[in-house]
This record gives sequence, C-alpha cells and structure tokens, in this order.
Amino acid sequence: MIAGRYRLEREIGRGGSGTVHLAHDEVLGRTVAIKRIGVVPGSEEQYLERAAREARLAAALNHPHVVSVFDLVADADVHWLVMEYVDGDPLGDLVRRSGPLEATEAATLLAQVADALAEAHGAGIVHRDVKPSNILVAGGVAKLNDFGIARASDDASLTQTGLVTGSPAYLAPEVASGSSATPASDVWSLGATLFHAVTGRAPYEVGDNLIGALYKIIHEEPPRLPEDHPMAGLLTVMMHRDPEQRWSMRRVRDELGRISRGQRSTALAAPAAPAPTSYGTGVMASVPAEPAAPTQRQRSGRAWALIAAVAVLAIAAVAAAYVWAGRGTPEATPDEGTPTSASSETTSETTPADPPLSADDVRAQMDAFITSYIATVTTDPRAAFEQLTPEFQQASGNYGGYISWWRKVRTATLTEVTSDPSDLTVGYTVDYVMKSGQRTTDRIRLQLQRFDDQYLIAGEG
Repeated sequence: MIAGRYRLEREIGRGGSGTVHLAHDEVLGRTVAIKRIGVVPGSEEQYLERAAREARLAAALNHPHVVSVFDLVADADVHWLVMEYVDGDPLGDLVRRSGPLEATEAATLLAQVADALAEAHGAGIVHRDVKPSNILVAGGVAKLNDFGIARASDDASLTQTGLVTGSPAYLAPEVASGSSATPASDVWSLGATLFHAVTGRAPYEVGDNLIGALYKIIHEEPPRLPEDHPMAGLLTVMMHRDPEQRWSMRRVRDELGRISRGQRSTALAAPAAPAPTSYGTGVMASVPAEPAAPTQRQRSGRAWALIAAVAVLAIAAVAAAYVWAGRGTPEATPDEGTPTSASSETTSETTPADPPLSADDVRAQMDAFITSYIATVTTDPRAAFEQLTPEFQQASGNYGGYISWWRKVRTATLTEVTSDPSDLTVGYTVDYVMKSGQRTTDRIRLQLQRFDDQYLIAGEG
C-alpha cells in the first residue's frame, strides 16, 4: 500500500525515469497508473523535479485529451506520481500492429492532440516531446502524455539556448541545433508524428548514428508525402524549416478537423524533396590520436562536457520505447523488405559505398555535436563520464575527480566553437555560472577519437 491508499497490482511499464504500475485507489475506488520516480541510484532528485513539473503543468491544463495527473506522493522515502490510467495503446504501437492510418482516422486522432497542445500553448506551456509513444489511443480517443520535459513560459530554463531535449527523430531543426523549443517546435513534432501515422515509419532514421541524424534534421529538407495525399499540404506547413512559416497549433487543429470530415485541405503541398543523403556510421574517417595529457583534473572534467548531449538524446530514444500505459513502443520499425547482410547477394562492385563527407560536412557535425552537448553538461555527469576513453577517465581522476568539479557548476554556456575535421580537434569557449554565484570563462581544446562508431574524448591540449 502506497501512502496509505494506493494498492499496487502489477507492473505495466518501465522507462528511463521509473517504473509504472497499475494500482487501485482505495479511497476513491478507482484504477490509476502510479509511477515510481527514479530507477537509477543518485537520479531521484533529477526525476523528482521532472515529476513535480509534470504534475503542475498537467494539472494546470485539465484537458480531456491530456493524461491527468492526480497526485505526487512520498512513501518511505520513495516518490510516486499518480496518474489517470488509459486502457489503450500508444499511437506507435497501433500503427505498427495495424499499419499506416487512413487520412481521416489520423486526422481525427491528431486533431484531439492538437487541441490539447493549442490549449497548452495558450497557457504558455511548450510540451517539447511530442511523438507517437506519448499519444495514448483508447476507443478512438487520443490523450497526450508525459509533460515531464515541458516548460512554462515563465520557467527561466526555457530561455536557455542550446538545451536539446526530446526524441531525435521528431525534433524540430532549431531544437536539434541547440535553440530553445517554442510552440512552433511542437507544431513540427506533431507534423513528424503525423508523417509516422500515415506512412508507418518515423520521418528520420536515427539508429546508431545520432550525429548523422541530427545533421540531416538541421541541414536537409524534411520528408514529404506524395502531392495527392490528403495530408501532404498540411505536412508542408507543419514541417517547414523556418519556424515563422509554420502554422499555429490552433490553425493545425482546425485543418485536421476539416480533413477528418473528409474535406479537402486548404494547405498547398510542396513537391517531394529528393531522398536524403544516407550518413552511415562508418563514413566519417577517424584520425588516430594519442590521448593528450590533461592540464589539470578539473579542466579534464570540463572537457568531457561535449558528449553529454549525445548520451542524453540516446537515453531519450531508448526511453521512448516505454510508455505510461505499458508496452514498449519503438518509434521506427525496420523496413521488412531490406535484405540483411546474410541474405543479400549484392557485392561491393554493384552497390556503391556512401560518398565520404566533405570537410565542411564533418565540421558542421562536430559543431552540432558540441552545441548539443554544452547545454546539458550539468544534467547527467555519470553518463558523460562514460564517454571518455578509459585512459582519459583515469587521467581525469576517475569519476570522483570528475564530479568534484562538475558538482560546483550551475550552468555552462557555449559562446564560440572551432572544429578542425583534419585532426578531429575541437576548440571552444564556455561561460560558467557556479553554484556559488561566481562567473568564469574558459577556452578549451579537446581531442576526439572514433571508437566503436562513436566519438569519445581522448584528451585535452
């Protein structure tokens, strides 16, 4: 019995921030979903803050298409988030099981979500993680879930640039490049969700090459539907690279309502863009580098800062496979017609390799990588530390030496970055605000190294 009233029945879900159980509220006599906050030792404070924010924002909306949050309780030093139980499926599961949705069905469901988001935007709230697994569907009714990383307009953290949050395949270009999320960013993410609903696949394949996926989102034209598709025009104005050119959520909601009633969309479709360049995980050449000796333990701790964003986004992508209602929900499924390496008879003579990236392409990826990292450097130091090479971990004084400096930092803001693709070195200037209130600026140069298709920090010099 939790908090003297919630009787746990069974586990129905598990994600990066906690486990979800089906429970019975003995006081009000109703079934609820109850989530234990924090499953990783030492993470309780971070996830408790997220849960408290979700409870406040969801309670403030009180919308029929938002999963209600009833309570946030503590029991024996463990915190639990008590929510409405939705006996349905995530949209991603529904599409994977039944195939792409017809335009009218997709419009009906997403119009409900758009109505919830329009009200949130009217209240100054940006969701920041709209995606198929955060939309629960039961009996033709859709409910938007997980306001854990949402922000209100009066939240100071919303104005910090460079904070990358959300699931990579559904991020708006401006968010993927490190800018703050806005209502227009939610419009893009709902458009990406629409694309998934009617095609059966995510708009961007992420896989193991997170940096390549972010690069495509930032620099390439978004995917389009065939011009004769009922949703083609609406997708064009939702997934527009310029946030100022996207329709408001209220206008999107009204247009989805028209399509759900079988009426023709008033939005004009853009021509389908050429197939995007494929950035395989092996196309970026690696330059061997000897780990550089750190100048001091604290600076080597700061040096690692760069990779944390990739770790955070990777964790977010994994967490997207779990939802409050229960079952795992991969955001994208592999193409069933794609031959595996074991079954394909194509040889290197008949299948051209991906063209190597230019120096400008590599530099852009490195810049995006640094920018993505720096705003999240203080959020997950343990995951960040794991991205140092073993030699550099030891040179940094192991985790104890690493965290001894980072626990003193409140914020880190990137002000300049210079990436050199010829030797995989990155120089950057960062402004620190310490928890003591002191402000400092530092210039750091790092040596990156490719290892198992990922970047690691090999040294500082």
